[in-house]
Order: sequence, then structure tokens, then C-alpha cells
Amino acid sequence: MQASEQTNIQSEAFLRSLMRKQMRLSVACAAAFLIALLGLPLANYFWPEIMARRIFGFTLTWLLLGIAFFPFVWVIAWLFIKRSIALEDEEVAAVSGKNKSVSE
Repeated sequence: MQASEQTNIQSEAFLRSLMRKQMRLSVACAAAFLIALLGLPLANYFWPEIMARRIFGFTLTWLLLGIAFFPFVWVIAWLFIKRSIALEDEEVAAVSGKNKSVSE
């Protein structure tokens, strides 16, 4: 590999590493969403007496579905965006650190 390829942020290795880390992040966020999405019907099926309890005038099912679900999804999205940006910054910093050591 040439020196110019090693210092290039858009190099194949840089992009592959970043994409692999972002894929793991995407899978983790999708898993959290699917657990919440599938967990509510499963909770209703396995624990109907608990899910039918009234809290603040709502059944627990409707409280979770109508009030708690959307903030949960927003938190997942916010964490995904923040972590994705942090991953990009870490990769750029790692490549920039390598660039300094290569040029010295």
C-alpha cells in the first residue's frame, strides 16, 4: 500500500472498519426496538392480569403502548445518531493519529 493510500481518510480499510462498527450499532438498536415491539404483545399474552392493571387511569398495556413506546423509540434514535457520529469521529482521529506517525 502506498503512503498516500495510508493517509487517505476514504481508504478502503477506513470505510470497511467504520461500516462494520456502524453495522453493529444498527443491529443493537434494531434489536432493542424489536424487543420493545414484540415484548408488549408477549407480555399481554403471558401476563394478562398484570398488563390489565390500571395506572393513572390507563391499563398498563395502553400506558406502555401509548405513552412510553414513542419516547423509547426517540431515545433509541438519539443514541444511534450520537453513537454513529462518535464512531466516525473516533475513526477519523485514529486515521489522523496514524497520519502523524507516518509523516514523522
